[in-house]
Amino acid sequence: MNTPSPRGGRPVRARAASAVVAVVATALGAVGLVSCDSGGDDTGSPSFSDRPTAPDTASFSGEHPSSVASAAESRIASAQASASSAAASASAREASRQASIGAEIERSRQAAENALKGVEGRGNALNEVGMTGKPRADTNGVLTVVVTITNKTSATASYAAQVDFLDPSGKVVETQFVGAEDLPPGERKQPLVISRQPPEPVLTPRLTKAQRY
Repeated sequence: MNTPSPRGGRPVRARAASAVVAVVATALGAVGLVSCDSGGDDTGSPSFSDRPTAPDTASFSGEHPSSVASAAESRIASAQASASSAAASASAREASRQASIGAEIERSRQAAENALKGVEGRGNALNEVGMTGKPRADTNGVLTVVVTITNKTSATASYAAQVDFLDPSGKVVETQFVGAEDLPPGERKQPLVISRQPPEPVLTPRLTKAQRY
């Protein structure tokens, strides 16, 4: 049996050792690559995806712009409806108030007319009732008279007055009645008498009767 030559075996062992070193180096390099990919090292190159991914809408906060605009429009419409309703309500209240005032004026006028039906002459209260005209510039050309009723007695009293409107010839073309009910002593009331006749011809108001009752 031939003994291998020491010189011939030395290259074989060297090549084997080199192969082992190469395998180890390759394995270590693979491990290093895996470590770089998964370790999160900031110095490493970033990785990019060839296909973009859709955002995760579940992580969004707030409302979509279209939802915000729709909500704003809804609030504006609601505010406009409320304002319109308030204006309509105020208009209805004012109409009701005017109707109430008109009804009270008519009731007072009727009471004064009834109080003067049986009165002869000019009545017993001419010295407690006066009359002045308002400037036509302040009444849009409508003939308006202020009747001033003052209770000069020591007891509560009611008053009725008759105002006639005369044309330039002295003919009575309109008669109005006005009064004050339950007027305390020393108190004064100033109801208005408004002519329903046209501005022309110019009429002259006259206090025809005044009665305390």
